Amino acid sequence: MRYWPKADIAHCGQRGAQGCETHPSQAQEVQSLYLGTQGIVTVGNENNSLSAGVPELMILRLLQDQEMYGYEIVQAIALRTGQAVTPGEGVVYPVLHGLEKDGALKSRRRTVNGRSRVYYTLTAKGAKRLNHLVTNWNTLHAAVQAIMAGSARAV
Repeated sequence: MRYWPKADIAHCGQRGAQGCETHPSQAQEVQSLYLGTQGIVTVGNENNSLSAGVPELMILRLLQDQEMYGYEIVQAIALRTGQAVTPGEGVVYPVLHGLEKDGALKSRRRTVNGRSRVYYTLTAKGAKRLNHLVTNWNTLHAAVQAIMAGSARAV
């Protein structure tokens, strides 16, 4: 693993992998480091990484219930997790944009109380993605619980 100055990690991590001009070829690695410094751990992606997928899972799950705008999602995650997970907008917006680009979300601009906001809703493709992520999360959760139980011993 490379050594990255804290300022670079914060800069690139908050801007997302697509928005880092400081280290464009390593932006994904830098963003992953940033997420780790924020206590955001993700699971269940195709890379089998514990650091990818949880923000996506949480966002898709919130949008399953109702349409929401970006900052509202940030607040809802913090509130529903009892402040255990407090993703910044620099984490949530790149996920939203990626999910929209992939067709998992659709967006529409709405003016509420004189403010223009982009609201996101789940598509059928997004619902399938959510089901996949939930299955992966449940598998990982069961595996961690088995380790935490401490009953099995290697021979």
